[in-house]
Amino acid sequence: MDDTDTDTDTGTLTLRPLTARSIVLSTLLGHHPPQLPARALVRVGALFGTAEGTVRVALTRMVAAGDLEQNDGTYRLTDRLLARQARQDDSRAPRTRRWDGGWEIAIVTSDRREAAERAALRQAMAALRLAELREGTWMRPANLVHPRPDVAAEQCGWFTGAPEGDPAELAARLWDLDGWARQARLLGAALDDAEEPAERFTVAAAALRHLLADPVLPARLLPRDWPGAELRRRYDGFERDFRAWLPRYAGGG
Repeated sequence: MDDTDTDTDTGTLTLRPLTARSIVLSTLLGHHPPQLPARALVRVGALFGTAEGTVRVALTRMVAAGDLEQNDGTYRLTDRLLARQARQDDSRAPRTRRWDGGWEIAIVTSDRREAAERAALRQAMAALRLAELREGTWMRPANLVHPRPDVAAEQCGWFTGAPEGDPAELAARLWDLDGWARQARLLGAALDDAEEPAERFTVAAAALRHLLADPVLPARLLPRDWPGAELRRRYDGFERDFRAWLPRYAGGG
């Protein structure tokens, strides 16, 4: 799912309206396999009051930008966005292993890096759910099963260690756990309360984006009543409904 925005400063949830591009990407990123005919994407856009011409212009621009491939009226995600879909799928069912107290530690060892290389590493570390302790030093509990992309292996030296102090305190320094949990509860409640398909779709897009930022820490490092599993359960309920609804709604001519 794609561009949404949330704000909990007032204890309420505010979502940015989805653009035509966001509607198309959100639909395809949440669909397996990630390809649909144009008529289906147009009819999803209609849920949001987006005109057919606006959706078709967005499709043309997304093909030109390399986001989509088109074949006989069917649009599918390109390889770059298939990787994004894989990250989203992993955020819903992260692969974990028994934690023995060890931490992954990555230290940048490259002397000189271009801005693009630094940005690529930061993106890779976010995907690996590592947090930056200080400039060039990244870490997380070693409880996840995740292959390291080349950019992370090439720019960093990797070590295993453990803090001498309280690991829960370190985790709270590295991640805004209370803020993430507060947002997750608001999104979960909004998914339950949303009734119209467009409203549920918009909230689900925000929920999936939020799950990408879940650090997926061992239970003993988390605050009590951590809502990560509950938000995943509620999103799974939306996806089951969406998969059943889409062929009925969008299958017509």
